[in-house]
Amino acid sequence: MGQRGDLWSEIIKSEEEDSFGDIPKIEAVYQRRNRPEKSSTAADLSCSVKGAPTNLINGPKRYSWARSLSTRGRESIAVRAYVNNQPQKKPARRKKPAIPKGKVVKAPDFQEEKEYFRDVDAFELLEESPSPNKSSTWTMGEQVVSEMPHLSTRFEKWLISKKFNRASGPSSTLSKIFENSAARLEPICDDEASESLALKTPEKSSASNTSVFRLIPSCDNSLAAEDVPVIKIKTEAIDLEDELKQLSLTSDLISTHLDFDKSFLDLLSACGQIKPSNFLEAFSKFCEPESIVKIGEGTYGEAFLTGPSVCKIVPIDGDFTVNGEVQKRADELLEEVILSWTLNQLRDSETEAQNSCPAFIKTHDIKVCQGPYDPILVKAWEEWDAEHSSENDHPDFPEKQCYVMFVLEHGGKDLESFVLLNFDEARSLLVQVTAGLAVAEVAFEFEHRDLHWGNILLSRNNSSTLPFILEGKQVSIKTFGIQISIIDFTLSRINTGEKILFLDLSSDPYLFKGPKGDKQSETYRKMKAVTDDYWEGSFARTNVLWLIYLVDILLTKKSFERSSKNERELRSLKKRMEKYESAKEAVSDPFFSDMLMDQIS
Repeated sequence: MGQRGDLWSEIIKSEEEDSFGDIPKIEAVYQRRNRPEKSSTAADLSCSVKGAPTNLINGPKRYSWARSLSTRGRESIAVRAYVNNQPQKKPARRKKPAIPKGKVVKAPDFQEEKEYFRDVDAFELLEESPSPNKSSTWTMGEQVVSEMPHLSTRFEKWLISKKFNRASGPSSTLSKIFENSAARLEPICDDEASESLALKTPEKSSASNTSVFRLIPSCDNSLAAEDVPVIKIKTEAIDLEDELKQLSLTSDLISTHLDFDKSFLDLLSACGQIKPSNFLEAFSKFCEPESIVKIGEGTYGEAFLTGPSVCKIVPIDGDFTVNGEVQKRADELLEEVILSWTLNQLRDSETEAQNSCPAFIKTHDIKVCQGPYDPILVKAWEEWDAEHSSENDHPDFPEKQCYVMFVLEHGGKDLESFVLLNFDEARSLLVQVTAGLAVAEVAFEFEHRDLHWGNILLSRNNSSTLPFILEGKQVSIKTFGIQISIIDFTLSRINTGEKILFLDLSSDPYLFKGPKGDKQSETYRKMKAVTDDYWEGSFARTNVLWLIYLVDILLTKKSFERSSKNERELRSLKKRMEKYESAKEAVSDPFFSDMLMDQIS
């Protein structure tokens, strides 16, 4: 402590001898420097400054010498001037001058900034760099460079982007409004190496608008610095005027499409339309409208003869009943449309086909129509009614009523009204129906599920045989001058390879409540037992049930020239069919053996 006293005395003496005037007072405080892990002890000494402000939290505010013991035990002294550190008042805030009355303050002008960003946008790239994740720009390690014209508007950019990469269009709204076919690509040069290059379009491309990009190597065989071959695509120039005309046409459709749900739009697409047609437009492609004649009717629609074809018109999506029944929905007809086009494929009798037959009615066209019945159709309906006393309602439909019109081959008369002449014609009917169902079973897991005598048409022709192919084996069936056509696939079930189409018959319990003993009603109930109300499943046995029904109809409802032996053969066939699980098994029955030119095994 003696040394500390001497030091203090020397400091005071030097203050008195200082000739430079007053200096701030210096005060010393001995304390340990702050160490948060240890609390202050008696080793920390402090002296408060007289008149110093008091801190309500930490006690008197200290202005000090600081004495701190280091970890090595050495002393250190910190000295600082005693200055006035009182809190200072903030200077008064400068007030903004008042705005003179009547004077309008102009809003900030960002014109220069706008011009700058407009210039930047003008040079916006469609795609800053090719992405390896997009098959249209990178494939098999080869870089694709697209030669595109200079574009400046969003519409032009959309067109190019849509043509080169459907998956990355700049706007989903534009994609809904504009649908353009892909750009046609022309090779820069011919090269044998191009044959080894075959690139597929993105999987999202629809079947109806498929784009195949064949990328042809450039004539320059030299490689780039990275040794990556560059493939150039020469694009066709876009006629913007033509595209805008297309836009003006489609813009009218947008408001129309807002009135329809997705099922209806899908139905339009399946029929190759963007909007419904009127009846005269649809009929004019197949006949003179004045020549239209009604030839039949059903619970859900009417049939008209239009030249060499037959048009079946089915009203859909209405909020009122037709012929005492709720109108069918668009999604129900969509499945029938797809099913009809699928069965049309079985008419291909090329040698490469694995399964083909002419047993199902040929579909020429299917259209969606809208509006009231045309006066020509009303006249044809009334003429039929006058002669046959129609059981259907008079066709008084509103402006917004929609329909599906099936344009079909004229298959002749239905079995109910067709006159069979002899037992051979009856056998021909049975073998054609059985073989047709067998082919469709194998090809598409097809089940008709409603093959009553109104859904089998017969006509006479001069052909003696018809070609069938079942699982790659060609067979010729004796016809004895008649040909059958199976129609009406409303209740049918089919596997297209992409989707299983079926109608859930459990939602129509009245179908199974027909009179007891009625062959058709009994067949519905037998189907229900076989499927156990699981109508999506594949049950080829249902086809056999309808074959048994047909044998019953021939035995009980149809009169034709036949012997007692012929009747016994029919009864024996019916008994054996009870054991078959599919039409494919049934077609091998001995009853048909002499009807087949080549035996199906």
